[in-house]
Amino acid sequence: MNNKDFEILDKAIRRVKDFPKPGILFYDITGILRVPSAFKYCIDKMCEIYSSAGIDAVAGIESRGFIFAAPLAERLGIPMILIRKKGKLPGKKYSCSYALEYGTAEIEAHVDDIEKGSRILLVDDLIATGGTLNAAVNLMEQGGAVVTDVFGVIGLPFLNYEKTLGPKIKVKTLVNYNSEN
Repeated sequence: MNNKDFEILDKAIRRVKDFPKPGILFYDITGILRVPSAFKYCIDKMCEIYSSAGIDAVAGIESRGFIFAAPLAERLGIPMILIRKKGKLPGKKYSCSYALEYGTAEIEAHVDDIEKGSRILLVDDLIATGGTLNAAVNLMEQGGAVVTDVFGVIGLPFLNYEKTLGPKIKVKTLVNYNSEN
């Protein structure tokens, strides 16, 4: 990413102090959605990165991950899998509990949406500790799929998400922030 692209994204990303609890600086991607050129840049860059990666499906994590996963899946002509909070999906589903940096949660995915042996790209807006994504990997593995890549618009590498996700999963982000931002 060149400086101009970084500056456009960086300027569009809101910083919200003490959210969702005191001491946390929340990086909010909704500002990107107010700047069409920034949002288009994100989707174009994702297409550039993943168009020849051999991905069979894109799994978007509720809810901001959906915003980026859906247009990518459509452009690549591959299915999108919804990863939702517990109790939001009807029918038979896989489930996984996990710890957040500020609490606990549980996510689910439809059993019928995950094809055995498929190569999956997980998409979320922000990668922090990797806990949510690690739980999503677990969901895909329950269905016999393999997560090969993870994408986040924003990365917080100082929270060691690569250690949580392990060396087999390729992690890509467009903007990284360190602990001093």
